[in-house]
Amino acid sequence: MRLHPLRALGFAVLFAATAAGAAPETIEMDVTSRPISNFRIGSSQQRFGELEFAGGLEMNGSSRHFGALSAIHVFGDQSRMLGVADTGFWYKGRIERDATGRATGLTDVSMREMTEFGEGKWLTDAEGMTVSGDDVYVSFERVHRIAELILGKDGFPVLQRQYEPPVDLRELRSNRGFETIAVAPDGLPYAGALVGISEKSLDRNRNIMAFVRRKDGSSFEFSVKRIGEFDITDGDFLPGGDMILLERRFNMSDGVAMRLRRIHGADIEKGATVDGEILLEADLLYQIDNMEGLSITIDPDGTPRLTLVSDDNHSILQRNLLLEFRLVGKDGAPS
Repeated sequence: MRLHPLRALGFAVLFAATAAGAAPETIEMDVTSRPISNFRIGSSQQRFGELEFAGGLEMNGSSRHFGALSAIHVFGDQSRMLGVADTGFWYKGRIERDATGRATGLTDVSMREMTEFGEGKWLTDAEGMTVSGDDVYVSFERVHRIAELILGKDGFPVLQRQYEPPVDLRELRSNRGFETIAVAPDGLPYAGALVGISEKSLDRNRNIMAFVRRKDGSSFEFSVKRIGEFDITDGDFLPGGDMILLERRFNMSDGVAMRLRRIHGADIEKGATVDGEILLEADLLYQIDNMEGLSITIDPDGTPRLTLVSDDNHSILQRNLLLEFRLVGKDGAPS
């Protein structure tokens, strides 16, 4: 009998958990950080359209496991963070800030291997993550699935269940699955639902596949218009219901670039193809790398703060970056 891939995965996870026995080791580490004061190299410019650069860090960890950061969630206190690395690790820690709110470094950083999902890149290629209350959701590529977890007392999530994304799995590319997952805020028709957007799995019109899955399991599909050679690497909702997408381009002719695009949450409905305003586009004239993770928090004055992290692929040619922007709006008022 040939098992469905996800059912086969269930046996693999059960075997791995039984064989592992003890909980995985928590790897504590120091992270040294170099502050990034200016986003555009050689320029003191701080305002970029509706965005204001709010500082950043270039980071190096004392453990060889630090890096490959594919998703981040910053909690409401704008200090605690939790994320996943696509090498099959959780990471958590704290962002230290100065009196103006700019990040100055990371402390209390630790990582833990995702042994609850089995062993090897095929089973632990975690790409997207979001947190809603005590609930944690993670999306995986290669063996495409969504995992639901709950925050444990030690700050690391505990697995509850896994299921396939509600799309035609035959259309999903092995290494271009759902890198964006987020929980829709109140005020939207699908409030509380999980929204997933693929990196570069395309529908029949060559646009990017996406889904909405409600808590009762009902779902619908929609698409995001693909513009140029950019792929979607993460996204998060603003409190008002709009969604900010983080996009990345990498090819030999044009090089590396990142883009931030704002999608109206009310436009997301069954069968729709959504598009939105480009807030920022930056290439290697700016302090960017392989930008993969995005989290949105709210500053004390009500301004949304976008926190981005990069995936260095554990390459000496790439960097682990944390970049932050405030969405101040066209007239300088919080957007």
